[in-house]
Amino acid sequence: MSKSVYIGELEDIPRRGARKVEALGCDIAIFRTGEDELFALEDKCPHRQGPLSDGIVQGRGVACPLHNWIIDLGSGLARGPDEGCVKRFAVELRGSAIYLGPLIASDAAPEASLAVEAE
Repeated sequence: MSKSVYIGELEDIPRRGARKVEALGCDIAIFRTGEDELFALEDKCPHRQGPLSDGIVQGRGVACPLHNWIIDLGSGLARGPDEGCVKRFAVELRGSAIYLGPLIASDAAPEASLAVEAE
């Protein structure tokens, strides 16, 4: 992954949790699912800009803490009936180090995750 930024260690993010980082000119939420996948989204819900990093991770989605909108972690899209989208960023695990990559174009494939080997 080119132009990546070190943001922390895998153990910094609990399973089914998130960590907020300031990088690449904005606040970004790094999510770790219960199945050990990592995702990176801009840390604001498309509805009222709620902090997604404070939301509850459910499978491959996160519930916004303000109004319970569900945002798909892989695509950044709000799940129906809600509509909207958040920016997605590439994320990579090197050993136990997490690196954040560039913004993923909106027409890119929706899978921007990295499976983490179970510990």
